[in-house]
Order: sequence, then C-alpha cells, then structure tokens
Amino acid sequence: MAELRLLPKCAEEFASAAYWERFFRGRGERAFEWYGEWEELRPTLGRYLRLRDSILVVGCGNSELSEQLYDVGYQDIANVDISEAVITQMRERSARIRPKMSYLVMDVLQMDFPDERFQVVLDKGTLDALLTDQEEAALSRARRMFSEVGRVLQFGGRYVCVSLAQAHVLKAAVDYFFQEGWMIRIHQLSSNRGDASKGKFALPIFVYVMTRIRHVPGSALHILELCAEKQDKPVRFNSIEHLIEAVKERQQYALLRSQLNKTSSSGSISLDLCNKDTGQARYLLHVVHNLAVKVSRDNQFAIFIIPQGRETEWLFGTEEGRKQLAASAGFRRLVTVALHRDQHYEGMEAIQAELSEKVMELAPPDLSAHQQVPFLSVGGDIGIRTIQHRDTSTLSGEYVVEDVKGDDAHYFRRLIFLSNRNVVQSEARLAPRTPHKGEMKGNKKHKKKKKEKAASGDPVKLTTLPDNQSIDKSYLCCAHHRVMVAGLCLLKNPECLPEALIRVLVIGLGGGSLPLFIHDYFLQSCIDVVEIDPAVLDVATCWFGFSPGDRLKVHIADGLVYISSLAAKAPNTYDAIMFDVDSKDTALGMSCPPAAFVEETFLQKVRTLLKTEGIFILNLVCRDSILRDEVMAIIRKTFPLLYARRIEGEVNEILFCQQQTRQKPTSVDLRGTAKILEKALRQPGRAWDSTYVLSDILEAVKLV
Repeated sequence: MAELRLLPKCAEEFASAAYWERFFRGRGERAFEWYGEWEELRPTLGRYLRLRDSILVVGCGNSELSEQLYDVGYQDIANVDISEAVITQMRERSARIRPKMSYLVMDVLQMDFPDERFQVVLDKGTLDALLTDQEEAALSRARRMFSEVGRVLQFGGRYVCVSLAQAHVLKAAVDYFFQEGWMIRIHQLSSNRGDASKGKFALPIFVYVMTRIRHVPGSALHILELCAEKQDKPVRFNSIEHLIEAVKERQQYALLRSQLNKTSSSGSISLDLCNKDTGQARYLLHVVHNLAVKVSRDNQFAIFIIPQGRETEWLFGTEEGRKQLAASAGFRRLVTVALHRDQHYEGMEAIQAELSEKVMELAPPDLSAHQQVPFLSVGGDIGIRTIQHRDTSTLSGEYVVEDVKGDDAHYFRRLIFLSNRNVVQSEARLAPRTPHKGEMKGNKKHKKKKKEKAASGDPVKLTTLPDNQSIDKSYLCCAHHRVMVAGLCLLKNPECLPEALIRVLVIGLGGGSLPLFIHDYFLQSCIDVVEIDPAVLDVATCWFGFSPGDRLKVHIADGLVYISSLAAKAPNTYDAIMFDVDSKDTALGMSCPPAAFVEETFLQKVRTLLKTEGIFILNLVCRDSILRDEVMAIIRKTFPLLYARRIEGEVNEILFCQQQTRQKPTSVDLRGTAKILEKALRQPGRAWDSTYVLSDILEAVKLV
C-alpha cells in the first residue's frame, strides 16, 4: 500500500519538485529505474558515449545508471536532480567509492553550468516526466529544458534521451532540434519476443540522439534517421512527419506483438506496415487466431499473401472471411497480407524476402526459431492492379478507378472510394476488342523487346494491362445486381417484359452497370437514375461505358428529396423502384442504404410512387442483426409481401417488396417464371452471359 501512495494524483505532478521530494523520501534507498539498466541500454548508449566524455545526467533520481557507467570507466559524470532528498542520498552512496562523481541539486530548466561544458547530456525518462501532455505549459517547460541542454553542450555534443516516444513528446523534441539544425537519429532498443508478458513495457523504448552540429550558412541539410531494432544501418527520412509516422508504426507493431502474446481470443488484429523510406502504408496485416485447430509442429503459423485486387473479396476483406480462410488453411495463427495500392512490388519472392523478418515477430512465442514458416497465396502470383484514374469528389472524398486481373483470364474495372478502400463501389468486366493488323505487329515487337531486356538482365515490368479493352456490358459483375434484375420476374406477365413499356427508378448510379443492363435487355424500358454525386456520373460516363439517352436519364439529386417531391406530384409512376445506395456513415451497422431510406414515412412515399402491381427492390447490407430485424419490421408494415435473397459469401441481402396481397408464388412458380423471362431475354444476336441463370438465382429466394 505504501507503494501505491507514492503514485501521483495526476500526470502533471510528474513535473513537480514537491512530488519528487515526497516520492524519494517515501521510497528510501531502493533504486527506481525508468526504461532499463545499463546492460540493457549498453548496445545503443555505448555507441554515443566515449570514456573521455564529460557527461551530464539530468533528472538522475536514485537510478543506478550513473554508478554503473562510472564503474565501467566513465568517470567525468555530473548528476543533477530537482529533489534535495535524492541528491543527498546519492552523494552519501557514492562519496567513498566514486570520488569523482558529482551530485547537484539543480533544475534542468535553469542550470548553473557554464556554456558548452559537456560533450553528452544523458536523459533517462526526465523529458517524459516533464512533458506530461501537449498543453502549452508542458511544451514551454520542454522548450526551456531543450534550450538549456543546447547551451551546456559543445559543438559535436550529443543529447541522448531514453524515452517511450509518446507522440507529443517525440514531436516536441524533433520539432525543436530540427529547427535548431541538429542531426536527429532515433534508435529503437532491441527487445525479446514476449517481454511485455514478463512485466516489462509493452511499448518499445527509444533513444533520441540529437547531435549539435555547426550551422553552415546557406546549407539546407537536415538529417532525420531511424534505427529499428536488429537494423544497424539507419533509414533516412525527408520530413519530420515521415519519421514520426515510422516511430508510430514501430509502436503499433510492438503493441500488436504484446497483444498477440497475451490473447486467447479467436478475434483478429490488424496493422499497417509502412514503407521504410517514405513512411507510406505498404502492407495491411490481419492476424487471425483459429483456436479450433489442434496444434502440431507444422501448423502453428503461416503467412497468406493476398493478390492485388482481391483484398476486397469477402474471404479476404472481412473478419468472417479471414476466419474461414484460417480454418480451411488449417493453421492456428494465420497472418493475411494485403498489398496497398500506389506501392510497387517486384513479385512474390521479393515480397516474401521483405516480409520474412518482420512477420516472424508475429509468430507464436513458443515457435521454434528454426521452424520454417510457409507463405501461402492464390494462384502463385501477386496479381495485377493498375490505377487508371484518381480524383476527389466533394461529397465522397478521394477515389480511384483501377483495373485488376481476376482469378481467370479476365480483367475488371473498379471504382473505389478510399474512405472505405476495402469495398468495391462499382465493377465492370473488360472485354478485349480484336486488335488491328498494325496493332498485332506492334504487340509482337513489344514482346520481342521485353524478351531482349529480360535476356540482358535489365528489370522488366510485366504487370501491365492490355490497353485495347472496352466494357463488357452484357456481364453483371456484382452478384447483388444479378439478383435485383432477376427480381423483375415478380412483375406481371414476365414473358412480355423484354418488349413491354416499363418504368424503372434506380437510386444510386455507381458505374451504371445495373441501369445500363436493364436499358439494353428490356428494350422498351424507361429508366430514371438518381445520383447525388456529380463526380460519380463523370466516372460512369468516362470509365464504365455508361451513356444516358432518351430511355435512360440521370438526375443529379438527393434520392430522399427526389422521391418525396415526385410522390406528391406523380403517384403510381413506376413498375419497379431499386435502391442501390451506400451510406457514408461507417459508424452504423448498416452500410447500405442510409438509415433515412428505410424510415416508415419515407417508405410510404416509395409505395405511393409504385404502381399497384409494382415491385420495390432494396439492396440491404446490415451487419447488426438487431438493426436488421428492426428494418425488416418497418418494411413489412409498408409492403405486406416481402421476399429475401441472401448473397452467398457476402453480407448483401436483396429484398423484393410488393404491396399487393395476391396469391403468394411458390419457389417452383418463381423458377418457372424466371425461365420464361430468361428465354425472352436471350434473343439471337444479343450477347448473354451464360453463367447468369435467373431460375437458379430465384431458387434461393425466401418469403419473409
């Protein structure tokens, strides 16, 4: 209990002289060590301390570090602390056996030493204690301390600070000494796997080495470096932000390792690994535990590299999918590795070499150091991804249009909003057109040049997409779009639909594949598409082959406002209304549609717009089971006839809602109707995707 009473009431007390006086009087002669002893710090500190150096230890407390330094030969050491009690104690302890050691009561914010007195100022935890937060009072204390450190150091002298490198502490130190033109190098101290479980810090310990160098007029040279553990050669950064981000990444990695060594749950943990040169995210790691696997020597740990472009698939892009992947792979702990866009990768072997040491730190603590860990993947290569267009929408933020190679010979074009980078907003299959003779010759010459370069040993980038492709409008990439189109079978006289005059309202354009397919295959259909974001229309037109016309019109408007306005003016207008609109609020358990689109008063307006035998088709993406049940109850109040079709391997659920209470068709009736419609759609001379079988899709529809 006495130990507990020594703890401060608040963090600010760490900067108080009265607190430390009380602390050391209460603690007695037992040494209080922050962040390790000499033997642990020696590999790093020894690089910057010379036996002949005059060393100032600031905020020495009753740490044994100075005594240990003295005993191994560093004898020109002065120690200062704000606590008179601890200075008296340390003088008495060393007076006889360390006669050249000096201990002085002194405030590091205002020291009595002359200018340029020391070659080294050594700080173990004092800066962390002074800079308790990022308020101006604490930052002012830190700047006064830095100023005093700079004053008492000679040119070529080093401020060596052992710290936890909390974000505000690191930024304050780096900002100050960068502005002063000092050389900045940060070391991460080596740690053994599992240290945190033995009572040590889960966060890694860092050592700042700030070297005072003479400023050369006209020189803009700034040196910012990081030495990660087990890495002798420092990595140089071109900005403070990149250096700080790299330290943060090391801290997150250490916390992850600590959490992994303690966890017994089957949940997953994720982390970004950054490019060591730029600080940009390079790999996204997910660590998945599969406690159901019986552990053997060969199935404890594996790494799974996800090919580019496939990280959005359910199996790789969701926690549920990754759990299934780990179970099917049969490993107790599986690390999935997704490759970030905007990063260049040479190939699978290069990625394995780059990841080997870092990912091994995530291995179970009892894994043998000599155990070979398998790298797994799909198809044996890293896939192909090429960004075709990048821009920013004022409504949706930054987005990219990219082409990726599928798991077969086809390529696909995708629209992805980077605010939710694991979700494909829209997708279309690319159809290669037949090249002209001149193009054929050009391609042969191009391939010949590639072979010649490969033979000469020069690097060859082979991950380029064919540039002679157009959009395959007959193919619906998104499974939920296929189901939504199949739901039109529930309209009256489906065999007549391809030639019937039907009106369809689609809320949410995306790449335009859904309304374009309806336009092309339901030849008399008139389609209104409502899209709130004009940037999306530009993308659909320029990159996804979408083209408005007399029967296909786009309205740039808020879907809520458009439907509310139209319901008052033109009831009973549409045969089908489709919602395929996502929510920008990622905090909700429902990502599609936004909550306002399934409120009862709004759904009444949707019903008003529908013809009596019309159908309302909703793409529902809801991970919250309670919220889903609430939504279903609201829809059922408005539409008595409700069918649901879940998308296998995805969260999407397509709801077919009708207001009429005619005799409910059976699954056999639905399949028969679907066959009739499909036969009507598959006309000679019109392209049709042979994998799109409407009757199979409707077989899984259930009455809710």
